[in-house]
Amino acid sequence: MTKIQVARKEQAAEIASLIMLAMTHESCRWFAGPHHTLEDFHALMTRLVELEDSQYSYLNTLVAMEDDKVAGICTSYDGALLLPLRRAFIEEAFKAFGIDYNGFDEETQAGELYLDSLAVFPEYRGKGIATHLIKATLQKGKEMGLPVGLLVNKENPNAEKLYRSLGFEYANDTTWAGHDMRHLIWNHHAKGS
Repeated sequence: MTKIQVARKEQAAEIASLIMLAMTHESCRWFAGPHHTLEDFHALMTRLVELEDSQYSYLNTLVAMEDDKVAGICTSYDGALLLPLRRAFIEEAFKAFGIDYNGFDEETQAGELYLDSLAVFPEYRGKGIATHLIKATLQKGKEMGLPVGLLVNKENPNAEKLYRSLGFEYANDTTWAGHDMRHLIWNHHAKGS
């Protein structure tokens, strides 16, 4: 039985691994730069999850638990807070890798609960866990009075199909980190719920 709950700080290493799955290891390697490893990037992400003022904070993360094990995560936050929350990533990445990510593309904006990262460990896939996490995030958006927005890579039609099946609608095309993306929105006001 899947239980969805707010993450705990001591789950940071598992949450970091799942965020890295959501980002793709190719992107993680790019962020870490040519002189650092995926392990180095995992250490950075674990620190960011442990913080309370990071976009990847455990406070912004819902976890799906299966038999008392973390099976999946969904990280989301108020888009209006992107830049202050991103500051931790910029500072920690500069300390860890010597790379300055100031001025990086903004993937969200005020007026939406941004679904930043969604991932399920491979051994738990096919059980509807991602759907449970998305539905819990939609409820969070409803409680905050915000539509839920996300970016989906145009090269990931299966993810887009899942989001659309749950009521997300096309908003616009965009790019993020050099990838062609679709911005999808789920608006509880438009859904009449």
